[in-house]
Amino acid sequence: MADLGNQQNGERRAFGPFCLSPTERLLTRDGKRIEMGGRSFDLLVVLTEQPGRVLSKRELLKRVWSDVVVEDGSLRFHMAGLRKLLNDGEDGARYIATQVGVGYAFVAPVERIDPLGALVSWSVPVANEVACKLPVGTTNLPPRLPRLIGRERDVRLLMERVADTPLFTIVGSAGVGKTSLAVEIGHQLVPQFEGRVAFVDFSMLENPTVVPSMIAGAMGIAVQSEDPLAVILGHIRDHRFLLVLDNCEHVIEPAANIVERIVDEAPNTRVLATSREPLRVRSENVHRLDALAYPDNPAELNLEQLLEFPAVQLFCERAAAADSSLEIDEEAARLIGGMCHRLDGMALPIELAAVRVATHGILATARQLGERFSLGWSGRRTARPRQQTLQATLDWSYDLLSETEKIVLERLAIFVGPFSIDAALDVAADPEIETNDVAVALDELTSKSLISPNRSRESGTYRLLEMTRAYARQKLHARGREQYVAAARRHASYFLGELEAIGRQDEDLLQDPQPLRLQLGNIRSALDWCFSRTGDLKIGVRLAAASAPVFQNLSHLLECRAWSARALSELADSQRGTAIELELQGALGISLMFTRGNSAAAGNALARGLEVATDLEDHWNQLRMLGGLHIFHERIGEYSTAMSHARRAVEVAEAIGEPEAIGVAYSLSGISHHLAGDQVRARLELELALEKSPPSHRSRTIRYGFDHRNRSGIALARALWLTGHPTRAGAVARQTVREAAQLNHPVTHCIALIWSFDVYLWMDELDAAQAALDAFTECAEVNAFGPYIAAAGGFRGELALQQGALGEALGAIEESLSRLRAIRYELLTTSFSLALARGLMQGARYSEARELIEVTIARCHGNGERFALPELLRVKAEIVCRADGDIAACEALLKEALILAREQGSRAWESRIAVDLDGLVAEN
Repeated sequence: MADLGNQQNGERRAFGPFCLSPTERLLTRDGKRIEMGGRSFDLLVVLTEQPGRVLSKRELLKRVWSDVVVEDGSLRFHMAGLRKLLNDGEDGARYIATQVGVGYAFVAPVERIDPLGALVSWSVPVANEVACKLPVGTTNLPPRLPRLIGRERDVRLLMERVADTPLFTIVGSAGVGKTSLAVEIGHQLVPQFEGRVAFVDFSMLENPTVVPSMIAGAMGIAVQSEDPLAVILGHIRDHRFLLVLDNCEHVIEPAANIVERIVDEAPNTRVLATSREPLRVRSENVHRLDALAYPDNPAELNLEQLLEFPAVQLFCERAAAADSSLEIDEEAARLIGGMCHRLDGMALPIELAAVRVATHGILATARQLGERFSLGWSGRRTARPRQQTLQATLDWSYDLLSETEKIVLERLAIFVGPFSIDAALDVAADPEIETNDVAVALDELTSKSLISPNRSRESGTYRLLEMTRAYARQKLHARGREQYVAAARRHASYFLGELEAIGRQDEDLLQDPQPLRLQLGNIRSALDWCFSRTGDLKIGVRLAAASAPVFQNLSHLLECRAWSARALSELADSQRGTAIELELQGALGISLMFTRGNSAAAGNALARGLEVATDLEDHWNQLRMLGGLHIFHERIGEYSTAMSHARRAVEVAEAIGEPEAIGVAYSLSGISHHLAGDQVRARLELELALEKSPPSHRSRTIRYGFDHRNRSGIALARALWLTGHPTRAGAVARQTVREAAQLNHPVTHCIALIWSFDVYLWMDELDAAQAALDAFTECAEVNAFGPYIAAAGGFRGELALQQGALGEALGAIEESLSRLRAIRYELLTTSFSLALARGLMQGARYSEARELIEVTIARCHGNGERFALPELLRVKAEIVCRADGDIAACEALLKEALILAREQGSRAWESRIAVDLDGLVAEN
């Protein structure tokens, strides 16, 4: 009879629908008894004693067949029968896993229940503990390893402390397994952070200045400002969030600065970083990751003892994966133990050595390793350059390759991050190495783990491990400048061709940003090379133009601005006046306007873009440039110029003859007539714009820089109120704001909230105004929109004034006006000046109020912003009446205002003026 230990303690074990009672020798499924043989039952008892642990074949045979001598075949036969009884593999259920050449492990969660039914303990394999609980698609964490070998203590320690510690940095030498540990911790902490976990892989980054943008991109945050970190902090300041920053060592200074800001200003955020050295910032806790344990004297240990060491387990698992027929006996295990000792237990070189076993065998691999490897480090952080880390390991792996494989590996090192097989073939092939040879070499390099496949995506991508890539790039440079330049040129040309092809189908490009986000590293690398000393400026200029929509789509407007400006400065004479210059000027104008404000450079870029589009007779791009110029001149208070752009847009749209073009053009025209004071015409044109415009779509919104349809809707709400339809105005305003929020475009959302606020104040709906102000303020601050943040103070003052808080109101409005004028944002100054004048009048500061109103009236006459003139004249009349008691002058001003309101079709202003006139007559 087998000695099965725990059979006598009365304990029962539950897993899935099964319940196992060792003392009763009974297995049930949903309460129904399952008939099974004695040996299979004993196997199940032994396996469930230590779930998650791989039990060697020898141990299982010893425990279950202690009284007889049997072959391995008997164990495999009973294990197959046991799997069948458990329905292992059906409907995703998994109970028993095989580690080829080693043994078996029970991998389902096991509850241990005492005879009274109380839960005694919970045992579950680390790698499977959370997998069944995670909601799908909540984070961008890479796939976790099926089994993280030898890191149980590290996982346990970090799981206990990371969630309650501002910053934990996993520090260790290259290849020790820092990333794998961080990914595992991230997956296990997903439930605690309710899915708010973001993974940032800095190994794909070559330009340290875009570290903040890369973090924002990984978090899915749109950044349209000069300060991406401010946007990040705005999003996470009040939420629990786990940020996993991987491979920080080569961007350690910007990473440290950012992490310190996050720790200081986002108290609910936790940062888990990996690096070869500590970040050395406040609140940092360092977890030093040591090498995997390995045997010091493998010749003195037996098979079972050797297999207890994590380094040996890792080697065996990787070697068996490379050769499923591999059998590891005691002699082989001792050779493996010796190799792990020579490799100091470092995970990466162990894996590189293990895959060689499939080709060269264990004995030959051990002999080569002993002859070739002389590592000068033992898992400790060193001062050697990063590209020299694991030099001996990579030299040895490299020397085992054929000449074609070496060249292909070197050329593939030009990629930054993932690449497709098509990209690999285009970049690695040349007259010396044909495409078929590259394909064969790619397969070989993948099988030897020098290239890592990612099978989690449908299309399938590949990438080089960071150290392999650095090593291979060094080899590529060593072949000579011509070889490197040729590979870099093919790399840049490939992505130029891809982006130009995608650009011809911009609806698809702008709708699904994820594939583009994965290639940002390659796009940036290609641009960096093109504009370098050895680069190709002609390709670079075209690439900058082709990548501009990508940066706009991903809200990387700072990069869009930088590359567009650089490309324009290098524009060849043959490229001037072409579609390339048109795209670059348009991208520069839009990105400047939303990142730096309404600068002259932004206006000049858009004007030049319009000029080029006109010369090319490109009507759609004329319309796009006119839309940008219209909002630009409107913002800086040049309303007559904006009106001229609107008129031209109508002409262009009529030439195009398509509904969308008509919708865009009459949106511009309707808004201009609204601001000019012709509310009847404005209403007709805005209703026509909405009728002709297709539903709001993110791709069009991004292309234009803002959503024309949404802007038409919120302007129509204002025109409706002014023409005497307040109920409909409120309904249209609310609907438009809801649609803007659903569009997930912060600029459009802010525009809708800005103009809806006035509608709510005019209607005296202070609760709705407060809600709009709160939403606007949050959107502006989260996205670091400087002009909108300045405007929020003015809105706050307007609302406070209407609520009777005079002292608070005046200061807020005055400060907002000052800030808006400093950044050339005049669009809101008339409304704020009106509010400020009312506040000054309430405080009996009549001379200041009169001066402010007169200056505002003069400015409106001068720049064509006439919609508020009736209200300005009405307020001036009230000031004259209160300050001077001049009834005749007051009456004359009111009559002038009344005539103007009627001319404009502004029945709302007309009603207010009429009430004041009636009151004046009644009092006198």
